[in-house]
Amino acid sequence: MEKKYILAQWLNNELTEDQLAEFKANPDNEKYEQIKNYTAHLEVPSFNEEKFLEHVINHKKTTPNVISSYKKWLFKVAAVFVIGLGIVFVMQNFALQTHYALIGKKATFLLPDNSKVVLNAGSEIKYKKWNWDNNRNLELDGEAYFKVAKGKKFEVTTVLGKVVVLGTQFNVKVRKDRLDVTCFEGKVLVKYQEKKLVLSPGQVVYFEDGKQISTTVASTKPEWMGNTIAFNKENLRNILDEIQRQYGVSIEVKTKYSSALFTGKIPSNNLDVALQIIAITYHLESKKITANKIIFEGK
Repeated sequence: MEKKYILAQWLNNELTEDQLAEFKANPDNEKYEQIKNYTAHLEVPSFNEEKFLEHVINHKKTTPNVISSYKKWLFKVAAVFVIGLGIVFVMQNFALQTHYALIGKKATFLLPDNSKVVLNAGSEIKYKKWNWDNNRNLELDGEAYFKVAKGKKFEVTTVLGKVVVLGTQFNVKVRKDRLDVTCFEGKVLVKYQEKKLVLSPGQVVYFEDGKQISTTVASTKPEWMGNTIAFNKENLRNILDEIQRQYGVSIEVKTKYSSALFTGKIPSNNLDVALQIIAITYHLESKKITANKIIFEGK
């Protein structure tokens, strides 16, 4: 600042003889003289010491206020940031987490303990992350395959019953009034109304309208994960509902529904073949009105 002050006095010819002699002895004097010659036509404002001093004093007074305002703003931003993190934490841990598979699609995901879940088409699962290791409980609407990591009790709750395991692989399906549970590995405890049943690998149990049907399977995973829908003593309405769910189509039956139960397999990746199997089995004739609308009529 002192150097700029001396230059201003020199440009205004306000230096004393001693100051001028000292200034000319400066190695940069020649450069300053050239600048002065080139800018001789410019008017340089006179240096006012009192105003300069007043400006410095005022600047010192206002600076703390500027810093204070900045700190207040910073604190507000930090507070908003902390609140935002809190909301995100609550939403991610305390709020109900939902996973679903759209009509005609499947969805695979991991739970907080790395248990694997595969949702079949038109199915949904809800759970909370908070304290998951000590409270492994979820709600299922539809059908899902579970490969559960070892740990504390794992519960799958449905509107028709509950399935309890420790670490195993199993399939749960709940559609309308029917609950199906299949054990592929380990042990599975099924609770349906007042009944309790333990399943071992390869065992299957069906509950419908209070009735219990037990059977076995040789496969190590659900058929539907390999694009095949397996039915065991299913009525026609449920079969058509599943086809609509898997293919995303609308099916109308213009005849009386058959009461015959179907046991067999239908592909979930070839609609024409699936419709043909139903038509042959139930002596019906299928017609595609549009790409997504099918009608079954009696022959």
